[in-house]
Amino acid sequence: MSDNMIQIGVFLFVTVLIAFLTYLHCKGKGHSEANQTKEYFLAGGGLAWYFVAGSITLTNLSTDQLVGMNGNQMALLALWELSAVIGLVLLAKLFLPIYYRFNCTTTTELLELRYNNKHIRAVISMLFFLGSALIFCPAVIYSGSLFMQKMFNIDSQMVSVTVGASEFAVDLMIIYISTVFAVVGAMYAIFGGLRAVAVSDTYSGVILLVMALVVTFLALNAIDFSFEGIPAERLTLIGDDESPIPWHTLLTGMIFIQMFYWGTNQVITQRAMAAPNIKEAQKGVFAAAGIRLAIVPAIIVVPGIVAFKLYGDIGDATYGTIVGDLLPHYLSGVFAAAMAAAVLTTFNSNLNSATALYVCDVHQAYFNKTPNVPKLSGLVTAVMTILALALVVVYAQAESIINLIQQLYGLLSMPILSVFILGLAFKNVHATAGLFSVIFGVILYFLLSFDVTPFYAPFGLHYIHLMFITLVSCITLALLLNWVMYGQRPQISWVGNEA
Repeated sequence: MSDNMIQIGVFLFVTVLIAFLTYLHCKGKGHSEANQTKEYFLAGGGLAWYFVAGSITLTNLSTDQLVGMNGNQMALLALWELSAVIGLVLLAKLFLPIYYRFNCTTTTELLELRYNNKHIRAVISMLFFLGSALIFCPAVIYSGSLFMQKMFNIDSQMVSVTVGASEFAVDLMIIYISTVFAVVGAMYAIFGGLRAVAVSDTYSGVILLVMALVVTFLALNAIDFSFEGIPAERLTLIGDDESPIPWHTLLTGMIFIQMFYWGTNQVITQRAMAAPNIKEAQKGVFAAAGIRLAIVPAIIVVPGIVAFKLYGDIGDATYGTIVGDLLPHYLSGVFAAAMAAAVLTTFNSNLNSATALYVCDVHQAYFNKTPNVPKLSGLVTAVMTILALALVVVYAQAESIINLIQQLYGLLSMPILSVFILGLAFKNVHATAGLFSVIFGVILYFLLSFDVTPFYAPFGLHYIHLMFITLVSCITLALLLNWVMYGQRPQISWVGNEA
């Protein structure tokens, strides 16, 4: 039997084992008709803290981080993970008590309660929905498929595809692998709901973290644990103005990026809202923060730094190259299964969370208050899956998948966060003022951050600074509109302090 057949055999065995263990845990659960919505989207409130921690960890950790961040080949990228710990603490201590107090199924449900307006809930939900459908879902299955193609040395089969006036070069093998990822991920989301997603996340997460640590150790061993000869700018955690993360961005937009992602993003918070009680949820979030602090920074930067010493500046090929060269062949199948699990969990988590937003915040509010939740969710998931596959062709044309994701999602993050901050910190703010500020924020960030406009990067400001400027501008505009157009004076009143 060839080495490649053994590699594929181990990969398939581990993948099927994860699915079987997930089936055993979920068998006989989740069939209550009393509250289909809570069962399907919040696992009936039955996730133990370790499933909360595992699902949060692996939902966030995928090929875009392991491949993309190691591709920068510098320690500075660890700041994303270190600052994420602050975001998780804010989720546990600031946001979760409010979500549990109001018994929320979606984060945006809180907006309806605070603004007393269902339309603002629906609009923000659809922005989140579009972010998952148009950005994260296609990006993650494309990046995962690309990694698998390199991992198993699958030859490309290029064809030309014409869409309107544009012609794309498409690798059929990427499309085939993406289809497998999309179908399997959709099956988890459709037939198991959040319970199956979270359980499979946890089993997969254990394997991924162990294998990533093995890769990190082997990388360090390859250079005798010596960083001698590596330029200082590759090892520092204090970035200058020309670095990917200048140190001063930690004082402006970085904390708000983390607040948005960990505190208001349905994909993350949904796992924490699915615990039996607030204490169990907080325990899971703190465990995820511990993993983020102790393990994740090392696995997303150390192999890249070592690769710079071994191979030089090789960009996004870094992680695949060092894994292929240093990982024993008998472990490569296990590693491939772990990476596939990371792709699947990020994909199906986005599917499940986006579907929750549509069903709870749009369909039940405007079309049918008591739909058949599993059936409707399956339909929405299927549509999102087909759309994600169609967009793989577009994402395959990107020069840098990480940069594209960050730039596109920046259009939504700060405008959405501004509405949450206004709703949580103030009373007597008109919902329409908040919605106007969101539209303004999307346009403003586009003008400042995309180089197709004459206002691109004013004064050479970093995009993280521009996110902070967008957030402050949105909040300021909403308060002014609230006062000038609606004659309402906002009152500072943190929702968590109200009786």
